[in-house]
Amino acid sequence: MNQKENIAVGLDIGTTKIVAMIGKKNEYGKLEILGVGKAKSLGVARGVVNNITQTIQSIQQAVNEAKENSGYKINDVVVGIAGQHIRSIQHTDYLIRTNPDEVISEKDIHLLIDQVSKLAMLPGEEIIHVLPQEYKIDGQSDIKEPIGMYGGRLEASFHVVVGQATSIRNIGRCVQSAEIELAGLTLEPLASADAVLSQEEKEAGVALIDIGGGTTDLAIFKDGIIRHTAVVPFGGNVITEDIKEGCSIIEKQAELLKVKFGSAWPGENKENEIVSIPGVRGRDPKEISLKNLSLIIHARVVEIIEQVFAEIKAYGHETPRKKLIAGIVLTGGGSQLKHIKQLVEYITGIDTRLGYPNEHLAGNSSEEISSPMYATAVGLVMNSIAKNTQSAYKIETQEASEPVVIADYKQPEVQEPTLTVEDTDLPKPEVPEEKEKGGHEKPPISVSFFDRYVEKIKDFLDKAE
Repeated sequence: MNQKENIAVGLDIGTTKIVAMIGKKNEYGKLEILGVGKAKSLGVARGVVNNITQTIQSIQQAVNEAKENSGYKINDVVVGIAGQHIRSIQHTDYLIRTNPDEVISEKDIHLLIDQVSKLAMLPGEEIIHVLPQEYKIDGQSDIKEPIGMYGGRLEASFHVVVGQATSIRNIGRCVQSAEIELAGLTLEPLASADAVLSQEEKEAGVALIDIGGGTTDLAIFKDGIIRHTAVVPFGGNVITEDIKEGCSIIEKQAELLKVKFGSAWPGENKENEIVSIPGVRGRDPKEISLKNLSLIIHARVVEIIEQVFAEIKAYGHETPRKKLIAGIVLTGGGSQLKHIKQLVEYITGIDTRLGYPNEHLAGNSSEEISSPMYATAVGLVMNSIAKNTQSAYKIETQEASEPVVIADYKQPEVQEPTLTVEDTDLPKPEVPEEKEKGGHEKPPISVSFFDRYVEKIKDFLDKAE
């Protein structure tokens, strides 16, 4: 086997997409991304696996793409976990030290954390994270770093993140069935926070809102410490669903409309701005007002933001000691919706900015990786690096073999919307120009199905070996 390098791998299993990201620290301490693989997430709803087989296939597709892009073979990954089953609690615990004349060491901290990890939870629940906040030594409070101090009684307040054991095990099974080891689990809002927040913001007080496809995650920091986490079971997919139902169009067209023409602020669209959507299978085209489109989006975005704001209020942001001086940071794919920043400021009355993961990335990183869409994946790679993992190794000699055929998840039979506004940059379905062994060209309609069929046979044969 080739010599391993200190390479970190993060796997973001989202509701919309699965991203495998391989990276390492460069000589300047910045994160250098070596390869990224992306696949449409099939089998995940609102952050929870509901189809094991489809999720395994999507993970394998993302991992294979990352492997081809980087030339690194992946051994293990740090996986992000979210979903509506996640909840957090505050807990205080203490430890009586056997020898108070010795200074407090990391061993004492680990003993206290282990003690909290054995807390009895509700049936079917499991502790994901035990995050220490402030410490108290022999009655002296507000101690942030107890290591090196003397004391007999070590007490600490903890932020404990809890999730459904079955959901956690299902994620573990999907990863292992894709022939990768699970190196660790990280709560997705914590990973996103590592990628887009500065230490100054965490000290001043900040709320990170990560708007994903299936869930919206919240993490609140104050005095450099995690104070509150929550997962709201709504995201960008619900907005797409509303457009689909409200405009009576198919999902693919609804998603394109949202991304290209959607706005969270209806006031900016005029009544006469119309988009023409081609009908399915030769039916008459539909005309949709951009004003109506933004009204549909606005209604759902307001609902999502209000639910997140209720969690911020539950934390108690209005009290002077808990004030969020650095305001709100929006990240995730949903944060790229036009005018969402202004809407969040209008509803909450708190200063807001968009969070990009480029602060920790090396200067030569592509613009796509610097997008808020990849904030969680970047954070997971950073989390893996912090653990000094050796998650992948360089493939030095590659055998001359045929490239792996990855089935395209786009539906070629669905006609793309032809919009009255210029749409030259909309993706067009492509038909690969391949030939069968007999030399005859394949009929265009059967290409997508054939690719999938070949992939299934290859998977079956690989597993049978």
